[in-house]
Amino acid sequence: MNAARFVAMAVFRESIRDRVFYNLVLFAVLLVGASILIGQLTAGQDVKIIKDLGLSATSLFGLFISIFVGINLVSKEVERRSVYPLFAKPVRRAEFVVGKYAGLLLTLLVNVVVMTVALYTVLFFLARGVPGNIQRAWDAPALDPALLEAIALIYVDLALVTALAVLFSTYSSPMLSAVFTLGLYVVGQFNADLKRFDEIVSSPAAAWIGKACYYVLPDFARFDVKLAVVHGIPVSAGYLAWTTMYAAVYIAALLFGACVIFSRRDFK
Repeated sequence: MNAARFVAMAVFRESIRDRVFYNLVLFAVLLVGASILIGQLTAGQDVKIIKDLGLSATSLFGLFISIFVGINLVSKEVERRSVYPLFAKPVRRAEFVVGKYAGLLLTLLVNVVVMTVALYTVLFFLARGVPGNIQRAWDAPALDPALLEAIALIYVDLALVTALAVLFSTYSSPMLSAVFTLGLYVVGQFNADLKRFDEIVSSPAAAWIGKACYYVLPDFARFDVKLAVVHGIPVSAGYLAWTTMYAAVYIAALLFGACVIFSRRDFK
């Protein structure tokens, strides 16, 4: 595990120095700030708009980092042939893959924390000038702790996307890895519709394939509770725990597959 920790910290330092990371974080923070102007255009809806835009920005730019950094974690090392001296050291291939994944998770954590601080800062200054009677009419307070629940599920969602990107990067080119990861993410947003595919098509074979995809492909829609949180609808602790466990099982399976594939690759 020491080798995996070493690889993880190397990935984190490299990602922090990456200009793409800084640009994404900066642009996301600026987007949260710009949401104040958008919110002021709609009287009484400022808080909702800012919360929604802030959470969406956190998800969107985290997704960019997950995919476009994740697809290069392994493939870039292979193309540069930097894995050869690394494997000459006491570093197993599975530790290399797990370390790469853990390093990007740490990078994503920093990104999400920055976005969270920026969002709460904007909401704090917005609420300062609003009378108490108006604030009591809001569906949820400006500094609603429930926002952290939505942000936590966004991070879990990004962790699952990162695992997909790492899996594809172990055997495919960066371009194809990006296409595969983004494609599965988009399909996963509508995964629940596949369960009712037999109500849409008349072919039993197509209905069976749709249901099979429903059970095999990750359901990314279940991580999206932004709308509920923004409108003050509570999200149960059981749902948070079950959804996190659901993601953990998928991530473990994806990382296991990535380790097996990468361990069997021939670098000669």
